[in-house]
Amino acid sequence: MPWPTWDQAAVAALISILVWLGLRTVRPARLPHQQSHLEPFALEFAFVASLYAVWRLARMLPLATTTGAMGRGRDIASLEQAMHLPSELSVQQFVLSRDWLASATSWYYATVHVPALLVFLAWMFFRHRDKYPHWRNGLVVCTAGCLAIRFVRVAPPRFFPDLGYEDLAQHYGISVYGPDVQRGVSDQFAAMPSIHVGWAAVVSLGIVAASTSIWRWVFLPHVILTTLVVAATANHWWLDGAVAVVLLLVGLAVDTAVRRYRAARRVAAAEDPVPAPVAAAEPSG
Repeated sequence: MPWPTWDQAAVAALISILVWLGLRTVRPARLPHQQSHLEPFALEFAFVASLYAVWRLARMLPLATTTGAMGRGRDIASLEQAMHLPSELSVQQFVLSRDWLASATSWYYATVHVPALLVFLAWMFFRHRDKYPHWRNGLVVCTAGCLAIRFVRVAPPRFFPDLGYEDLAQHYGISVYGPDVQRGVSDQFAAMPSIHVGWAAVVSLGIVAASTSIWRWVFLPHVILTTLVVAATANHWWLDGAVAVVLLLVGLAVDTAVRRYRAARRVAAAEDPVPAPVAAAEPSG
């Protein structure tokens, strides 16, 4: 699926920076109230587009190797079995027994995670600006962690037909992976962690945490559905998604700790009494 490339994202970030600089030159009194929101949005869009460019560039790093990937994939399968987790194969077999569901599952995996995240970020920025940095920072840590861990190559379930797994995308022609390691939108052997599940967790948990509407619970199943989809397509193990969620929770916890530390420093600075100036002694008569 042709998602924007790193250079397209970099150009978008540059244009946004130029827009931001242009808006800063306009006097606030001459800038309509409706347009006053454009300045922070342009800066934030430039930041997010830059992060996306880095994410796409990271895929071009010299990681095109299968060394150890198959062995680690089997180790994860054995570990899940030792933990008595349900097999991903049971989910895939359920989906494959229904053509319409298998097609929908394949489409969901290939097309939903990026647009859902972008819509979430825009909604959070315009509707819950005070909570936006917290969830954006959690997203950054989660994504950075996924990019770092992908240096440890792990094969997904679809590379193990001897265990019964099938590549769902080969049956329905909807794949983000190319025919080899170096082709396609996504990396063939970067199963651990699942960035699909990590981003879905940002969307679901962020909406539930930020909104007060009863309709916020409608979006919670997104992360659950994504977890089932990545298993049904045989693109990820259960533990791939679990690690991504842990990375998100760590990112959110670190952001909260930093904010509390800064708040405590500000309070301490405000309570610190400023010594009164020493009055000059009057000359004796």
